[in-house]
Amino acid sequence: MIRRISGISNEAYCVMQRKIYINFIVGLIAAVGLVHSGKAESLLEQFEHKVTELTLENGLTFLVIERHEAPVVSFHTYADVGSANEPIGATGVAHMFEHMAFKGTTSIGTKDIEKEMAALKRQERIYKRLRRAQLNRDTNPDKLDRLKKRFKKARKEAEKWSQAQEFERILKRAGVNGLNAYTSADATGYMYSLPANKVKLFFAMESDRFLNPVMREFYVERDVVMEERRQRVGSSPLGRLVEEWQAAAFIAHPYGQPTIGHMSDLKHLTRTQAREFFEAYYVPKNLTIAIAGDVDPDQIRKLAEKYFGRLPSQPPPLPIVTEEPKQRGERQVTLVESTQPYVLMGYHRPSIHSPDHATYLVLSDILSRGRTSRFYQNLVEKELALQANAFASFPGNKNPGLFGILGVPSKGVSPKKLEKAILDELDRLKTEAVSEQALERAKTRARSDLINGLDSNSGLAKQFSTFEALTGNWRNLFRQLDDIDAVDQDDVKRVAKETFKRSNRTVARIRQAQRDNEKE
Repeated sequence: MIRRISGISNEAYCVMQRKIYINFIVGLIAAVGLVHSGKAESLLEQFEHKVTELTLENGLTFLVIERHEAPVVSFHTYADVGSANEPIGATGVAHMFEHMAFKGTTSIGTKDIEKEMAALKRQERIYKRLRRAQLNRDTNPDKLDRLKKRFKKARKEAEKWSQAQEFERILKRAGVNGLNAYTSADATGYMYSLPANKVKLFFAMESDRFLNPVMREFYVERDVVMEERRQRVGSSPLGRLVEEWQAAAFIAHPYGQPTIGHMSDLKHLTRTQAREFFEAYYVPKNLTIAIAGDVDPDQIRKLAEKYFGRLPSQPPPLPIVTEEPKQRGERQVTLVESTQPYVLMGYHRPSIHSPDHATYLVLSDILSRGRTSRFYQNLVEKELALQANAFASFPGNKNPGLFGILGVPSKGVSPKKLEKAILDELDRLKTEAVSEQALERAKTRARSDLINGLDSNSGLAKQFSTFEALTGNWRNLFRQLDDIDAVDQDDVKRVAKETFKRSNRTVARIRQAQRDNEKE
């Protein structure tokens, strides 16, 4: 969930925003000269000389990418923890801590830390009593009202000592750009850029927020997140559809739970739970930091050891052990809404570690990228769909997820009619070989999309930290280019046959209420 610190609404909870799906496959082809067969290796060789790898004694990994074109440095901190790691009853806590990470530390954002901490402890004690009373149906209403008043008073007392915007103000005074963060099913990321002469400030600020977080104004921010959920799910038919679809597709794996959290969980989340979640997952071995720009690796090494070396060494958290059982039959969700109809399909697919991951990237391109794509030519141009897009993986890559398709029916076209047209296109992939021209076009664009992310310092930092954390080696970013280049017609047909099966499908649709004399 990308959080714009300046107050602009979150933009990366893509499952609840139509335009994210609509534009997911859209982008410019860049660096074509580097993406032809055999060029991935030369590109990797170029970066081998620009990248310095550093692992501190506590296990925290740094990647330093030298790029001296401008006196600017971008930072991307990748925490290998997302909504899939949340315990039952505490969905949304990963996103909540993302918000807390910007509220300052014991030395940043307080007027008097001792008085503030004492007030926060009182606030938490009262809230726990209030929470227990709220969950106890036999609680006397008068007692509940008294606890609510006490909690409100304690909250105001804690806020009296808070300067929760100070973290952001310090960075703004230093010339920060792109200050942002996101929470996904797999990860939480923090990013920003600074002038090259402010590198030390990053190390001081970033290490402090993971060493000494206060989690001030937790209940204020919780109210913000609850309102966010109301807007993005409660008031959004597509948001509701996606949430229902996601839950239907995953009956065991935590990929089935929404990143923003269930409202009932958010209502009862506590600052203590956020603290426990932080202590379990924000350990050095679970963090990867990429730094790209006008930097000196030797200086970075010294600063890393001085500041991040302070974080105590702890064992990394255990991975998710729950496996989604094989789907045995089609699952369907239908919502009746007075809104634009939608069709949403999902097919279970393996994780990014699968040798077929590149084939899924190519498949999504063949289906919905540009005016030569199958969806555009056979659905949009034939006025069956306003939009139809495929996305290679949802909601994450670390674990087996979904290959997804979103279709928006044209006026007068029922969701089921569009659904059948989409299924016809998927069946063609299973029975007819794609042309060499279409395959090469798709492969070129898929490779270009990867390389496009390397055009800026911020893109480099995000791509490198993500691939290092997800796959164990940043070099796999470039090896994936070779994987894409190796995809052939037989791969496309084979993966389509293995994946696009009715028993492996979850379909969700929004249809409009029908009049009594109408038939779908």
